[in-house]
Order: sequence, then C-alpha cells, then structure tokens
Amino acid sequence: MTELSFPPGVAEKLKTYVYRLIDPRNGETFYVGKGQGDRVFAHCRAAIESDEPSNKLKRIREIMLSNLEVAHVIHRHGLDDATALEVEAAVIDAYPGLTNAVVGTGSSDFGPAHSLEIIARYQAEPAEFQHKAVLINVNVSATETSLYEATRYAWKLNPAKAKRAEYVLATRFGVIIAVYIAEDWLPATSENFPGREPVHGRFGFVGSEAPEHISNRYLGKRVPDEFRKRGAANPIRYTFE
Repeated sequence: MTELSFPPGVAEKLKTYVYRLIDPRNGETFYVGKGQGDRVFAHCRAAIESDEPSNKLKRIREIMLSNLEVAHVIHRHGLDDATALEVEAAVIDAYPGLTNAVVGTGSSDFGPAHSLEIIARYQAEPAEFQHKAVLINVNVSATETSLYEATRYAWKLNPAKAKRAEYVLATRFGVIIAVYIAEDWLPATSENFPGREPVHGRFGFVGSEAPEHISNRYLGKRVPDEFRKRGAANPIRYTFE
C-alpha cells in the first residue's frame, strides 16, 4: 500500500486544498473534502484503524479488499479557508451520490438550481415568522424519498430546543416547501424509526402535516436573509433563541 502521507515539505506548499477520493474500480468520485497537511489520506487510515460503519469507510474497505488503492486527487490547492469552503461546496454539488455525510457549505441555499427555481426563489415573498419553528434545509438527493421522510430524519440538533418549536418548516433553495408538527423528537435508531439506518448522535421526529391555515401562512415563502447566512453549513436553523 502507498504510504499515506506527503513527503517532507510538500504539504506546506499545498496550504489549504480541496480533494476527491476516487474508486479505481469504476473511476467514480465518492468523497469530496478540504483540509491541510495529510488530511486527504486520513480516511484510508481510519478505514484501517477504526470500525466506524460510515458509507465512506465501507467503500474504502471494499477497495482495499479488492487489492486496489483509493485514488487521491488534489482538486485545487493554495487556497485560503473561505475560498476552500466555496470550492469544496461547488465540487460536492458537481458529483451526485457522494458518501459525504453533509452537503457543501451553503449548498442548500446557494447551490445548483434551475433558472426557473432561482427566479421563483428571489421573487417569493419573505416569510414573517409568527411561530417558533425549526427550519430544515432538505438535501436535493433526499427528495428521492417522500418529503416527510426527507425532512424528519436524521439531524444533529438539540432535541430539547427542537421540542420547543411549534412547527418544522422544510426548505429547499431558500423557499419553504412543507410545514409539519413534530409530536416528538427521538434518537435516530432503528427501534424509533423502523426501516431506517441508525445514525449515532442524531435525531428525527414523529409528526404530521400542519393544519391548512398554518401551511398557507408559510408555504412558498422565502426564508428571510437573516436566516440564510452565506457559508453556514448547518442545515438546522431556528426562528427563536
């Protein structure tokens, strides 16, 4: 196996970089990240040294079991951290089906969208929040399942704070597309959510659609700019403190 580190002096010249991990069996990019030093090689080390069951590490172990090596590609280097975040997000958007656990920074609000979606987004009337609500940016790929399923599972949040919310607002590209009532927030386990893969340290909700008069108040409205800070990676936001 190739040594999982850069030769002396190389990492310093790279500064902050964005990289891709490629499966040599089919040439598919399966992970995109940013980092410094030997960060690009850390995933292969983790696949050897830990038993973490993430899709990314499972893919790496399968490659290793085939007596092949992950291709490590430095996509862009010599970056400052803010630029690296933007490059990373753009590259993540360009490769659907990645094993990344989260979308790129700002992708939910500023990522790829059809020109008609862009027009609808910025012409939409801004929402006036009159209720305590959790805002959840729904990943584009997550819409392969029902919108309810994509919205309710599985998030890294404070369940005590989430339980204070009156409604859960699903958003996509900065526009509110669904309104739910969360009856309870539970740990993301197979016991609590049959048929779903457990996700340690995350939570999901059990609930239902909000009444029509509430949905009509928010559906199709644009999330105000103060709730859509550029560069924010967290898909969870609140209308209350």
